[in-house]
Amino acid sequence: MNEDFSRTLALLRQEKGIAQRQAARELGISQALLSHYENGVREPGLAFVRRACDYYRVSADYLLGRTLDRDGAVINADELYDASNEKGSLRGSVAATLQKKLLVNTTSLLFELLGGTGSRGAVNAAARYLGGALYQLYRMLHRVAGGKDKFFSLGGTAFSMDAVDAEMRLARVCFAQELDALEADEDARLPAMDSAALAQAYPGLTQSLTQVLHSTEEETNRLLGR
Repeated sequence: MNEDFSRTLALLRQEKGIAQRQAARELGISQALLSHYENGVREPGLAFVRRACDYYRVSADYLLGRTLDRDGAVINADELYDASNEKGSLRGSVAATLQKKLLVNTTSLLFELLGGTGSRGAVNAAARYLGGALYQLYRMLHRVAGGKDKFFSLGGTAFSMDAVDAEMRLARVCFAQELDALEADEDARLPAMDSAALAQAYPGLTQSLTQVLHSTEEETNRLLGR
């Protein structure tokens, strides 16, 4: 197996909100053995993988880290178009490489579409919003990895009190206002947004967009209990 399997197995149990002991009992193994599987100490056989897939209602490809789609639609990182034009993969993680390509491609498509409208304000607002999300994730990782807050010009207190979130919300307001202006402008150059038109104009990027949209909706619907 691989690290993606162990991590996914543990995350699925946590997502289900059950203790390791209960999961082990319902999967027909000991808690100690499940702990070994979740921590990558031991590799399970095919019979356990099949039971785990049925228990958590995911595909084997998802459990093994070969796809982000729980139903099993496989997108291989090596085959996925990469808008960054970089070769190779992120060291040590197929999942990281796949996620990078999906998000790079989707972001590239977003800015291609926004650029076509001629709205500099919309482009800048989108960049501010996405930049804020990346800033927060990077800064949290920086802190956990032993970095110091003095590396950043934004003070630690302001960051911990969600100052960047406030900036992102303002960026969303600006983005919405720019789109309102485009909608009201009869001469505005608005892109065709139906699936067929996007797939024809951006065949290498639309696949990633579809996957990102699907995954986000799937997780949100699960949160809403749908």
